[in-house]
Amino acid sequence: MNQPLSSPDFDQMPAFCEGIQYFSETLPDIERLGDAPLLSSSQAAIADPGDEKAVYQTLLAADALRYLTLQVTAAKSSGHPGGFASGAEAYAAMVMLGHTNIVTEVGHHAPGFYSAMFLDTSLEEMGIKTVSDMRARFRETHGLLGHLSGAIPGLLAPAGPLGQGEHFAMAGALLYPGKLFPVTIGDGGLGEPYIMSAFQHFNTAYPQSTNFLPILIWNGYSQEHHSMVSTWDNQRMLDYWRAHGFRQVHLINAKDFDDANQAGEYVDSTKFSWKQRMAFTAHLLKTASVAAQNALNGEMTAIIVKQLKGAGVHASGAKSHNLYAHHTLESEDVKAGLQRRALPPRAWQIVRENFRHAGGGPAAKTVVTEFERPLPDLGKLPLAEFEPGKENKIPTAALGDIVAAVGKRDPQFIVTNADGNEASSMANINKALTIRHPTEDKLYFQGPSGQVYEPLSEDACAGLAVAVALFGGRSLWASYESFAINGLPIWQTVTQAMAELRHKTPSAITIFTAGALEQGRNGWTHQRPEIEAYFAAMMRNGNVYPLFPVDANMIQVAYDWALKQSNKGIVITASKSPLPVRTTLAQGRAAIEEGAVVLHESKGSCRVVFAVTGDMVLLPVFEAAQQLEAQGIATRIVAIVNPRRLYRPTDVAWNTCSEPDSKFMSRAQFDQLFHGDVLLGVTGGPGAMLEPLMLRSAVPTRDVFCWKRGETTASPNQLFDFNAMNANAMAARAVELLG
Repeated sequence: MNQPLSSPDFDQMPAFCEGIQYFSETLPDIERLGDAPLLSSSQAAIADPGDEKAVYQTLLAADALRYLTLQVTAAKSSGHPGGFASGAEAYAAMVMLGHTNIVTEVGHHAPGFYSAMFLDTSLEEMGIKTVSDMRARFRETHGLLGHLSGAIPGLLAPAGPLGQGEHFAMAGALLYPGKLFPVTIGDGGLGEPYIMSAFQHFNTAYPQSTNFLPILIWNGYSQEHHSMVSTWDNQRMLDYWRAHGFRQVHLINAKDFDDANQAGEYVDSTKFSWKQRMAFTAHLLKTASVAAQNALNGEMTAIIVKQLKGAGVHASGAKSHNLYAHHTLESEDVKAGLQRRALPPRAWQIVRENFRHAGGGPAAKTVVTEFERPLPDLGKLPLAEFEPGKENKIPTAALGDIVAAVGKRDPQFIVTNADGNEASSMANINKALTIRHPTEDKLYFQGPSGQVYEPLSEDACAGLAVAVALFGGRSLWASYESFAINGLPIWQTVTQAMAELRHKTPSAITIFTAGALEQGRNGWTHQRPEIEAYFAAMMRNGNVYPLFPVDANMIQVAYDWALKQSNKGIVITASKSPLPVRTTLAQGRAAIEEGAVVLHESKGSCRVVFAVTGDMVLLPVFEAAQQLEAQGIATRIVAIVNPRRLYRPTDVAWNTCSEPDSKFMSRAQFDQLFHGDVLLGVTGGPGAMLEPLMLRSAVPTRDVFCWKRGETTASPNQLFDFNAMNANAMAARAVELLG
């Protein structure tokens, strides 16, 4: 209920509370247990989790989080209060215990995380100082976006698609031993099986890195219905986690403390008597303390909080998940929910002081991703220069030697791969850095201290690699082009986050091998170059760079360039087959930096320009050029190596990136490279990668040769034939366009 401002407590209203609609006049025991905050500049965590004051002030924090979560979402009739509300006590417990490097797998928990960042003053760095400010900026441009972003001060990582947050927690554990990384997981998302398999594989590979703590919010509901694990009994849930390698699994069931006679397996602790609310919170706080120590002391540990979805907000179950237009600050259900959670000003002040001192200070000043992590100096990498025009060389093998050198110079560098480096002609990586595996076997280059991480899941490969990059470490995700699509959602999430970061971090680098043209015998299941269309679209983000080195020299300088970049997503696509060496290292460097390089040029009566992305696809292009030159037609073959450079500055959101790159090919340089009587864009993948070329070209007679679809074939040439991309087809089309 609204209280008169003449009350003594209201005369000392904290300034940050401006915008709170409802206050209570008092709470049970507030004079005794809320006389002063427990945390201070000299006390970053509660000393005794069994202390009655610690329990009381943790409970105040949980209700403050619930209140803010509901009020800010209702202010916009939009957002997701219910899921976070189910685990508010768990989040509050982690903060009070001083563990503030918290990530989440659930993007829908965003308003709760924002509320925590508001309470600890982190949001003041973006001008949010009062609850009114927070309400105004929620789900608005340059404000608090609907799902978590690492751009928000104090938040470690983004959260959008389910099944991603666990990778950030594990990467944090790997890079920052001795710090705990709690990660909240929703039971709605637990149906994504790779969450648990990722935990298990990581623990098998890195059994000493247990300093991450999954907190399952088991509330019985998903977004619009019961969760798929809502029918499980407690033992089955415990067994499930133990079967995936967790030695200590702590189940905290609100129903064990219920004195309100609530029906069903999932209950709302905010409906208990105050005594039982304290008992529930006391059990949770003590259990959380034990679990945190287990995790920090080398035991793989998880917490399960079983409490009804929407506990303490406007509704329960799936109905609490999302707010719609009819949910406003004036609607009866929201008003009632806020009034039930109303706190007196003194309680708000206690929570504010505790949160801003927990963990050593506001999260925006203390969590690991707020700082640029020092990295070992790589020095000058041992690039091998092969002589153009001599013997063929395997591009990926040349890259492997450089990757090996990086791993030798940076002991925390990791390579992730699902389908096998050896299958991509990069066995040299495994030989030098060793596949990380508990069984030592020199025949397979594996052992317990290796730097090559090989889960059979592209999600797990991409997840750990990009999370390590976001958290400040070097990594390389190596994948078959065919299967990389399974790991791309988290790669995209992280590259977007990197564009927003307020500090430098190593770029998320990938190498995609075994392209469609090399996979004839395997058939269409292994022929999916359409993935390149994904990156073609992402180039306009401003910090995504697909690179197409043409040979074994250029792939080395492409990787060398990538290692020196910050806050970018860099995709290197190359073949694992022996191919002609066409450029020097110097030409390769220029091509990466400028965007393209001329590989071949001849004289004649009129000119056909081939503009090409890829390496193997150059084989029919050179053959087509020979056919045309035999007819007296001049040709120029230009390799588009860094197509992002070919766009116009206005095509790309480069100026919105935290590490902006404003370099684009000039009009004069573009015309010099690509102007002719006929322009043929050629790519081994989808035509979308040629968009910047066709967008800028003024040549009226032009066409595109690109991938259509796969088929089982005995050779790359047969795939070229099947897709009408062979030399005869190109030469014939050029002649036709010349008239």
